[in-house]
Amino acid sequence: MEEEDVVDREPTEQHGTAELGSEADSGDTSEFPSADLVYGRIPITDVSPVVEGGRFPATAIPGEDIRVSATVFREGHDSLGASAVLYDPQGREVQRVTMTPGEPGTDSFHALLRPGSVGSWSFAIEGWSDLYDTWLHAAEIKIGVGQDVELMFKEGQLLFEAASKESSRSAEESRAFENAAARMADTSLSVEDRLAAGTSDEVKTYVTERPLRDLLSSSQRYPIEVEREAAGRGSWYEFFPRSEGATWDAEAGQWISGNFRTAVQALDRAADMGFDVAYLPPIHPIGRDHRKGPNNSLEAGPQDPGSPWAIGSPEGGHDAIHPDLGTFEDFDAFVAHAHDLGLEVALDLALQASPDHPWVKEHPQWFTTRADGTIAYAENPPKKYQDIYPLNFDNDPQGLAHEVLRVVELWISHGVDIFRVDNPHTKPLWFWEWLIARVREEHPDTVFLAEAFTRPAMMQGLAKAGFQQSYSYFTWRNTKEEIEEYLEEVSHETSSAYRPNFFVNTPDILTEYLQFGGPAAFKVRAALASTASPLWGVYAGYELFEHVARPGAEEYMDNEKYELRPRDFAGAVESGQSLAPYITRLNEIRKDHPALGDLQNLTVQSTTDSAIVAFSKTKTVEQDGQEVTDTVIVVINTDTHATREATVWLDLDSLNLGDHDFNEDGSFWVDDLISGDSWKWGTHNYVRLDPYIEPAHILHIRRNVK
Repeated sequence: MEEEDVVDREPTEQHGTAELGSEADSGDTSEFPSADLVYGRIPITDVSPVVEGGRFPATAIPGEDIRVSATVFREGHDSLGASAVLYDPQGREVQRVTMTPGEPGTDSFHALLRPGSVGSWSFAIEGWSDLYDTWLHAAEIKIGVGQDVELMFKEGQLLFEAASKESSRSAEESRAFENAAARMADTSLSVEDRLAAGTSDEVKTYVTERPLRDLLSSSQRYPIEVEREAAGRGSWYEFFPRSEGATWDAEAGQWISGNFRTAVQALDRAADMGFDVAYLPPIHPIGRDHRKGPNNSLEAGPQDPGSPWAIGSPEGGHDAIHPDLGTFEDFDAFVAHAHDLGLEVALDLALQASPDHPWVKEHPQWFTTRADGTIAYAENPPKKYQDIYPLNFDNDPQGLAHEVLRVVELWISHGVDIFRVDNPHTKPLWFWEWLIARVREEHPDTVFLAEAFTRPAMMQGLAKAGFQQSYSYFTWRNTKEEIEEYLEEVSHETSSAYRPNFFVNTPDILTEYLQFGGPAAFKVRAALASTASPLWGVYAGYELFEHVARPGAEEYMDNEKYELRPRDFAGAVESGQSLAPYITRLNEIRKDHPALGDLQNLTVQSTTDSAIVAFSKTKTVEQDGQEVTDTVIVVINTDTHATREATVWLDLDSLNLGDHDFNEDGSFWVDDLISGDSWKWGTHNYVRLDPYIEPAHILHIRRNVK
């Protein structure tokens, strides 16, 4: 892939012209062919990334490589080429890349574009007749068999003379083309020397960097919304503030809730492990009516705290703080401490209410009334949530929408820029499109994460409506086949708008893989999530290998949703019973290696074992004024109970290796970023992974070994 120089012209869709006679002869002064034709002179179709024909923008983050593609073809046998052109928010051309042909016979082309800042960008695809390649193909064949020799040299001479006169060419390029034209016209030279003049490395370099183009055609411009880095890169740590610093009152025989002052220890812990975002479940007052007890039991004791997602009590609703957690002043101090540590605070936005929420009395039209006059509570059969009333957006859509907007803006005013939205798929898409657009008009840095585990169409719809990231099916993809298929899907098929956040667990989700996989399972899932996606998340307790589920359920026993769960995190680290050091190392690797910060650059590599997954990521960045290529290869044994051996077959083209990266024997060095070991690797490589020692290799290719 070669990058072309920026030129001072704006390409427009061109349909070509035809000389059919004078206006006097035809009497027709209209444009021919007409400008409303779909096809240009060089047809361009199947452009990607384009979301619903451009109705919604594709999304990106600054510095991310966006994979663009198109089908470009033409009549006849002349050669053609294609370029991808990137325009900044002011409409200025800032990058032009010659696209690389895809599989032979498909007429597909692809390239990478890299926007540099936040804003509304756009791109277009250009197709053009490749004059040099067309001439070269014919010249090499015909001159080789002695056919039309002088004609081919004459055509080459004229081609290079015209190229030398292009105003955008440098003096060096013009001289090279003039020399080629003169030598091709010089009949005193041998046929071989005349042909060599037009096929020299110098000439080929210039025409590759900036092709000789004709019949230029362009697609329309398609939108790309580039959002701040936190929208597409980051590591999340979820914890319940009420559990952090909770104490046992022996005299009263009850737990005393932690608060924002004691919960700063969780912020320190998250920062020490290298996380970027501290995510809090709802922090609002909790209803008493139908409050759930331990393990989701229907009866709560007088001291049971209830689920934070049952929002609302006489003390207030979504715009209030639970009295046990503190005041707004305490919350502001908590957020300020997070910012001092380099953490952002994400707050849960759960649009639902307990029966005690002020909205129930003040705005009963915001809920659904059943035939018997009762308000419908939330259900997800067979699950029942008697302590939660869902909202109904059809009775008073304007009133409810503006109330939610008010609530969101309140928390933004207290330093919250990220919202994890609970069950957004149970609300209409128009509402999210409206809300997110209104919020981002005034607060463009706001990020919304969709907690949606539902049908693909809805998950994609939420992304198009404005959610910058989403929970995903990753949690339930555990076998080699499932993982490979899913990584291909999220990195190449749905990546134009949908950004998956690979949470390894949640308070609601403790998969069988973690329940029965032992400590190795926690390493496997953390290594997979943190390297395969630029976004990943952990719910507190994961680092302690918590794995006991409530019988018959996929959620934790003694679930923290319904009771306080203070833990001795520091003691676990001191005794060597914590995954925190491993998680810390994973987050260090993510920050050190830019290849792991992109989603679309993942390539699944082949292995010979049914449990070993391998993939790579490659990215070229500028460091200290030089281009540096970063490549990470991940190899993971998903069988947490047995040692597995395999051969890993690498697609070397996907690794972007150069001559200076190879040893004299044709191998290249890889360094294991977990163990510190180094090996010589090549096309095929033996691996042996013991889950009881280390289930994963995270390898970095050592560059410029010569």
